[in-house]
Parts: sequence; C-alpha cells; structure tokens
Amino acid sequence: MPRIFQNSFLPMVRGLNTKGGERVKDPSNRTFPESLLEEIKEFEDEIIDIRRRIHEYPELAYNEFKTSKLVVRELESLGIKVKSGVGESTAVVGLLQGKRAGKVVALRADMDALPLAERVDVPFKSKNNGVMHACGHDTHVAMLIGAAKLLSKHKDELCGAVKFFFQPAEEEGGRGGAKPMIEAGAMDNPKVDYVFGLHISSDEGSRTFGVRAGPFMATPDTFRITIKGKSGHGSRPDETIDPIFISAQVINALQGVSSRMVDPIKPFVISIGSVHSGTKHNIIPDEAILEGTMRTLDEKTRNSALKNIRTAVRSVCKAFGASCEIEFKEDTYPITHNDEETTRRVAEILGTIKDGTRVVEIEPRLGAEDFSRFLQKAPGTFYYLGTRNTKKGCIYPNHSSKFKVDEDVLKYGSVSLALLAIEFTKPDS
Repeated sequence: MPRIFQNSFLPMVRGLNTKGGERVKDPSNRTFPESLLEEIKEFEDEIIDIRRRIHEYPELAYNEFKTSKLVVRELESLGIKVKSGVGESTAVVGLLQGKRAGKVVALRADMDALPLAERVDVPFKSKNNGVMHACGHDTHVAMLIGAAKLLSKHKDELCGAVKFFFQPAEEEGGRGGAKPMIEAGAMDNPKVDYVFGLHISSDEGSRTFGVRAGPFMATPDTFRITIKGKSGHGSRPDETIDPIFISAQVINALQGVSSRMVDPIKPFVISIGSVHSGTKHNIIPDEAILEGTMRTLDEKTRNSALKNIRTAVRSVCKAFGASCEIEFKEDTYPITHNDEETTRRVAEILGTIKDGTRVVEIEPRLGAEDFSRFLQKAPGTFYYLGTRNTKKGCIYPNHSSKFKVDEDVLKYGSVSLALLAIEFTKPDS
C-alpha cells in the first residue's frame, strides 16, 4: 500500500508559501489553490476536448506534426511567446514572462504515441491505424495547456518566468526528444532553475498524486545478441552448431546474472522480449538473434551487470563452439533522479490542492523516462497523477491496447503544474 504522507513530511499548509506559512492570494482576495480550482473548472471542457482531439490523431516519435501545431495555436492564443523546432522539428517551447523578478521554472509534457492498435470503444478512438495514445501523453499535453491557461491569467502576479516544454519522442528510448531540446538551448536563455514533469498513471487511484525523492525510474539498457552457429539438417545436430539450443542456454545464463551476480536488495531486471531464428522445422539455422532490456536504479549495479552480461554470453557461446555479437544501444535514458529537497516541497504544495485529492509516496519504478535528462540540468521532480477508476473501466495499465483515462483528473494535473510554477518562481525559492 502506498504511504500517505504524514504531518512530519506533509504539513497541512494553508497557502503556498510553506516556508513562512503565508497565504498566497490573487487579486480577487481568494487564496491559491482554491481560486485555481474554480478557474480550471470554467474551461475544463476545453482541456478534455484538446485531449480527445490529440487522442483521435496520435502520432509516433518524431512525427508529432499535427499535435505540435495544435500546441502552437493554443499557446499563441494565450499571448505566450512560442518557438518551434527546438532541437527537433516537432519540439515546442513556450515562454511566459512574469511581471516581477524571480526564478525560471520549466514544465514539460511529452507528445508521442505508441505503435499499438486501440481496443477501447470511445467516440474519439484513434483514427491512425496501429497507433494509439496508450501511455497518456495526450493527457500530458492537455494538462500542460491547461496550466498555461491558468498561468497566463495570473501573469501579473507571476514572478520570474515559466517555460513550457512540449517534447517529442519520449517513447523512442535512445536519443529521444529531451536531449535534442537541451542541446538546442531549451534549458537556457533564460536559464531554468527548476524543472517539473507530470505523468498519468493507471497504478494509482484517480485524484492521487504519487511522488518519490531520489532514484525513481530506471535507465533502460536495450541489447541485441547475435549467436552465430553452423546450419544443417535437424536429424543430425551433431554436425551443426545449433544457435537455437545455445540461445536457450544464454537466456538461462542471463537470468543467472540477475539472480546470482547482482545485489538482491538492488532493483534489477533482465528481460528477453524477442527471439528470432530459423526458417523450417527440419533445418538448424546459422544464427539466432535475441533482443532484450536491462533495468536498474543504481549506476554501480548497471556497470557491473553490463560487464557480467557480456562475460556470461561469450562464455556460453564459446562452450558450444559458437561465436556471438553483443550490442547495447548507445545514449539510453539516464536514471530519473528526483531532487530530495525539491520533492519534499512539491509534496507540500500538492497537498494544498484538496478537493478529494491526496498525496502518497510511491515505490520506485523500472520504467524509464526521457525527463531524466532535464533533471541532470536543473533540480526538479517527476511525479504521477492517478487515473485508475474501476467504475469507469479505467483499469488497464499504461501501454495496454485497452488503456483508458478518467478525464475528471485532468483539471487537477493542470492545477498542480500551475501551482508548482507559481511557488518555485518566487525569488526566495
């Protein structure tokens, strides 16, 4: 069970300035976040409509052209300065300058979909065959646009500046979309002091914010092993070097790396997701190809495992007379590491939203996130918003063809992002 933050960590604060206990007010003499919750409900239908339009026309990594055009139109309509093609042709950066001196906060949403045929019967079901927003990136875009709407209404009270990162290619897994944006200067001019990312989650119940300080998500090392043997007739295996038989031994050996060569208290996974070999039942082929992934939250464990995998695979192949090639994908996402102090303050701020929401500490996850690259450049936090709702059939996991979102939670995502921007742009942050 996730731990609900107790008073020792999450004070029952009444305003956003948790250091001094001072309430933050808007010109109508209401307090944040109460006023933001009222305001977001005025255009909640717009946020849901944006999400549905994006969902209906999902786009794969580096091809988010329709989505990025929608983003540009929405930001420009709010008077936000917009720059397109930041590192990648579909990347968009918006800049909202406050009226007072302060810090710079970046808020990020990813835009790409997955190569998956949708099996959810909704009016806005994907019209792009074999492509689906099965990870919730459509909601991320909609929630960040909602936050931009809130912040643009309060720009006269806003300190510093807020950057809005609409990032392509989070699902790509290698170079991704964050790195090109960083290389193109997204985190500079003005330099970002804090960066935040929000992800929808089917694991947590609706209206639940999930946070965790420190190592939070894994680095995704993808590998390809080619085992080269000697082909021949299936009735005479003694005249061959059977790469299929050897691949079975390699798979067993890799599980030995996980269970016998890694500290058992360190989160670690090796999974083989693809095995390809052979053309006919009575032919022993020349080669077999295995593809898989390795996940860990600890860099020391990762480096040791990379070495052990190579040693184990080569040793098995050599024992049976085969040769092998072992390739690891370069430039994979780093470990997602949430800054300790920033995360503590984020939990406090999210705890002020109320309206049926709650904040819980969640366990680390061995999924991977491109947002990790932004966290290497500035302190920040990557957090979750639950969407699991059994009554609405929102029970299937992210990346499922039946993934479904409880759209009632989108407004809370928008408010949370806006609140973080308001608080962390303060000069004393």
